[in-house]
Amino acid sequence: MSKEAPELPDPTQIEGAPHPRDTARLVGQERAEADFLDAFTTGRMHHGWMLTGPRGIGKATLAWRIARFLLTQPVEEVPAGLFGAPEPPTSLDTDPESPVARRIRAGAEPGVFVLKRGANATGSALSQDIRVDEVRKLKGFLHLSATEGGRRVVIVDAADEMNTQAANALLKLLEEPPPRVTFLLIAHQPARLLPTIRSRCRELRLGTLAPEEMAEALAAEGAQEIDDPAALAALAGGSVGEAVRLLNLDGLTTYRSLITVMGSLPRLDRVRALALAETAAGRGAEGRFDLILGLIELFLARAARAGLSGPPQPEAAPGEAEILARLAPDGAAAMKWAALHQSLGAKARHGRAVNLDPAALVMDMVLEITASAA
Repeated sequence: MSKEAPELPDPTQIEGAPHPRDTARLVGQERAEADFLDAFTTGRMHHGWMLTGPRGIGKATLAWRIARFLLTQPVEEVPAGLFGAPEPPTSLDTDPESPVARRIRAGAEPGVFVLKRGANATGSALSQDIRVDEVRKLKGFLHLSATEGGRRVVIVDAADEMNTQAANALLKLLEEPPPRVTFLLIAHQPARLLPTIRSRCRELRLGTLAPEEMAEALAAEGAQEIDDPAALAALAGGSVGEAVRLLNLDGLTTYRSLITVMGSLPRLDRVRALALAETAAGRGAEGRFDLILGLIELFLARAARAGLSGPPQPEAAPGEAEILARLAPDGAAAMKWAALHQSLGAKARHGRAVNLDPAALVMDMVLEITASAA
């Protein structure tokens, strides 16, 4: 008897957060929304749009807001009636109970196609990239839906995850776009895309969120009250998606533990360091392992910045500013921590790739930091 294929996670959804299609409100990206709306209302709509900015700041949420908006707008210009021509839309807001909105929430809107990573060759896990087979499915969607005559929206999440074959296949569609189709390419690292793809899209750049915007966005996502929103925003780099991950993995507490260990340098508190390293080990601790490696890299980046321009504000943990000022007092120290950030980042990536013991890898990185602090 053959085994059933495992149910794979949706690569376009952050674990523990609502799907972007279910998030009706977007916080802190008014400029990007206004730029798109201006193009739409002035008849300067482009067929391809690239939504750029760091991960987790709302690019996918904006893409779905645009999709709902476009699919609820008349295809042809509405003639002026008894009271004149209808007023142009002033926002991307749509009726949440409209048929389009309901179908989108149910994942059943025929006018939307999401190009994303699919299963790998064996069907046992997600592919590491978007392959050309997924673009072939998109071509089938465009062919079959062309007879309906309405608007269609293609969301590519994320465009910088396409392999070369998939990128070239999508490029052909962007070069000869089908009528009434709008492509929305979500790009965390647009420099990784083909220059020819970038040149055929208009960019909508989204910015990172301030602490108060972060708190508002997390509240809209249903997160519980945060005890230190400024610290969370600092650790998350203004990314709501990263903030959700940190909250799910108790990242604020873990960073405070890391800062306590760093505060003992150059005479390392081995007991605390070992306790921190051991939290990265064990069954089901993969998320915490990745979290700790990322926080170590973040600490080194903040130390390098501190040597150049003083400790970053706000603090991401109590006492962090004093520790960074002591460990990174000048530009020479900044260069040292920047070099260590690069080398330990490479070590972390290699350690993940060859499945090194998590606790041993974390402890080894802490010992290298200790040696540099001496």
